[in-house]
Amino acid sequence: MFVATSGCTWRQIPPAFGPAWPTVYRRFAHWSATRVWARLHRVVLDELGARGGLDWSRFAIDSVSVRALKGGS
Repeated sequence: MFVATSGCTWRQIPPAFGPAWPTVYRRFAHWSATRVWARLHRVVLDELGARGGLDWSRFAIDSVSVRALKGGS
């Protein structure tokens, strides 16, 4: 999460986080391949929905989520 939100590279992960950056990257890659992030996202959305904490009239999609094609409409 730190890399995604801070814009740093894997090699810039602070040592205080624990494992060396190659270990962190391998875990991230494994969790991505096994869809851990997608499942976690779904759990959070389900929990927020159950509590009435989602307002679907306001949302955003950015280029990280949806590929922006050149010359698209």
